[in-house]
Amino acid sequence: MYAEPVFEGFTEHTGIKVRAVYDSEAVKTVGLVNRLLAEKSNPQCDVFWNNEELRTRQLERSGVLRETDPWAPFGFRKRQLVINTNQLNNPDCPRTLLALTNASCRGKIAIAYPLFGTTATHFLALRQSLGELEWEKWCRALVANKPLLLDGNSVVVKMVGSGEAWIGLTDSDDIKAGAREGMPVQAIDLEEHGFLIRNTVSVIRNAPHPARAQALFEFLQKNVVQEVLKEAGASEGQLTREIAAKTQEPDWNEILRTQEAAVQKLKEIFLR
Repeated sequence: MYAEPVFEGFTEHTGIKVRAVYDSEAVKTVGLVNRLLAEKSNPQCDVFWNNEELRTRQLERSGVLRETDPWAPFGFRKRQLVINTNQLNNPDCPRTLLALTNASCRGKIAIAYPLFGTTATHFLALRQSLGELEWEKWCRALVANKPLLLDGNSVVVKMVGSGEAWIGLTDSDDIKAGAREGMPVQAIDLEEHGFLIRNTVSVIRNAPHPARAQALFEFLQKNVVQEVLKEAGASEGQLTREIAAKTQEPDWNEILRTQEAAVQKLKEIFLR
């Protein structure tokens, strides 16, 4: 668990112990978000460390986060393609999302169900980029290409690593984890429609321990934390202007406004 060394460092630095509640890949961050929403009138949590920016913005919009300085980004991961190097050569592999609908990828693609997690957020951002009609057309073409639809991004890497799929769409940290385990996998940056996943830290409105919450809020933004997370493969490091400029920032307010309808369409297409 990459967060534990960070919390240990925080305790050593401040004397404050952290009682952490973690999510799981099956439940996803949405489980913690729903808990925070349910506890809105009687908060039990002080700080929310989240790697899905959309959910943090959802909490802010719902009034769960404090009014002043509610959240901050720190570090980032990337959405990337992952290939099995025993099956695909780097120069020959797809490098765009649109290429995943090519006949050469039929039955060889692995993706997480795009109804939750970073895959859902990526698909919602893609909808904004392509426009609703082209996006729906692409989603249907992707399903027609018979992908393996899986329960999480780490499972995508495992399926690609085992050769059950040749190419997958996942998060950069999961690819690094697969490579560390000796899987024959390699990350491929998307040449278009790439997406950056920013870590966020937020303080809950009326947090039970506001001073301690502020201390952790500030600590997680320190450079030393970025280095720890990068060393663990959980982050690409600090998000510089140069890196951010290479990927278009979505209109988050528009995504939040249209999220319900878009997710309903994804269910219609992918849950069959």
